[in-house]
Amino acid sequence: MALMLGGYGLRTVLRGQLNRNGGVDSTTVDLQSLPSLDVVVAARDEEGVVTRLVERLTSLRYPPDRLSTWVIDDGSQDRTPQLLDELAERHPGLHVIHRERDAGGGKSGALNTALSQLSGEWLLVLDADAQLQDDLLERLVPYALDGGWSAVQLRKAVIDADCNWLTRAQAMEMALDAVIQTGRLAGGGVAELRGNGQLIKRTELERSGGFNEDTVTDDLDLSFRLLSQGALVGLLWDPPVQEEAVPGLSALWKQRQRWAEGGLQRFFDYWPTLTSAELSLRQRWDLACFFLLQYGLPVVSFADLGTSLISRSTPTYWPLSIVAFSVSGLAYWRGCRGRSEGPAIPRPGIWNTLVAIAYLGHWFVVIPWVTLRMALLPKRLVWAKTTHGPSQQPAGA
Repeated sequence: MALMLGGYGLRTVLRGQLNRNGGVDSTTVDLQSLPSLDVVVAARDEEGVVTRLVERLTSLRYPPDRLSTWVIDDGSQDRTPQLLDELAERHPGLHVIHRERDAGGGKSGALNTALSQLSGEWLLVLDADAQLQDDLLERLVPYALDGGWSAVQLRKAVIDADCNWLTRAQAMEMALDAVIQTGRLAGGGVAELRGNGQLIKRTELERSGGFNEDTVTDDLDLSFRLLSQGALVGLLWDPPVQEEAVPGLSALWKQRQRWAEGGLQRFFDYWPTLTSAELSLRQRWDLACFFLLQYGLPVVSFADLGTSLISRSTPTYWPLSIVAFSVSGLAYWRGCRGRSEGPAIPRPGIWNTLVAIAYLGHWFVVIPWVTLRMALLPKRLVWAKTTHGPSQQPAGA
């Protein structure tokens, strides 16, 4: 098992295609050929960032007659509704939708509310703390069209990486994730959406049933529903979508529990499709190995370590854990070195890499805990937002 998963991980990381030139030069794009596009944001209690968000969105370069901006006030109880109404008066291209707080469905419900009113051929879904370069749309949309993608996920870059060791580790984790995603694609596998910075073709989204309101991770769920329709997701390294990291351990614990629950639930919900001949052999192999590394290994390692402590014996599955952390270290090295647009990625020096690898150990606690909870307790849908606050201006703006 260690040899199999180690070989898969090594090939995936080394295959990663890190296009650090942005794929498309915005100066060569024929603006008249670009399709219509809706930029959509679901915001709840975001008074600290909503003004900055709208100012950034209204500065994006794209043909004005083909671009619409939508912000859904998802039952905010702070000054977000008032701020959005004031911003809409100053920016005619901004459309604001107000939703009751108990309307249900979480972020997916808010996005579905807007979906029925959109008319663009594509939509770009962002979080409220997203920050973008002015030329992003002029480079992202042609990249999706030229590659024949049904959806494209932007690499996520952390703005406040220099805040503390935790935000620095998260910045490196985002680079690691992008390396693995591109490597999976290069090997004929599957890439996934990540919520913030996801461009989706509207017809494919509607064919997949819109956003699932019965999940806590709409992005991961949608990735599998698109896959079942034969719609492929690509990833763009540069330019990235810039966002804030979680600043403390308590908030990180809540966020990662939600991610783990949604990630596991999608495998349970779509397992018949994922193992059927509807997918290619390479896609099924990729999904199987990814599932074992991401979800199976932490559960086995946690149980193995607990048993060894009780019996005072050597852990049996230590080769698997070494494989996982070694592949992660290589992915850090590939993703964090060299040039990248947006906020600087922490350099993969010995100390930074060791801290980042140790930081990944939290998954070996989160995954087993969430697995146990899901096995024993009824399914629950608790969508907990990540708190955002004013941050520095985006690099490369």
